[in-house]
Amino acid sequence: MSPTIFREKGYRFYFLSNEEERIHIHITRGEGEAKFWIEPIVSLAVYHGLSPRKLNEIQRIVEDHKNEIIEAWQRHFGKR
Repeated sequence: MSPTIFREKGYRFYFLSNEEERIHIHITRGEGEAKFWIEPIVSLAVYHGLSPRKLNEIQRIVEDHKNEIIEAWQRHFGKR
């Protein structure tokens, strides 16, 4: 199961259900994908097929939605 948390600028922001405990979000769009850690600070974990410009754009979106992502994580996984 991989629930979509939100979509913005053609990107899908979602969780994978059976993953590590550290809060993070997966992002995909036709040309590539990325994973960003949310805590302690928003930072890029891994990526494939995305330009530095796209990664910067995604990071700004993740930072803008940080609280929403944390709340969705806690609802989906429970407070760990």
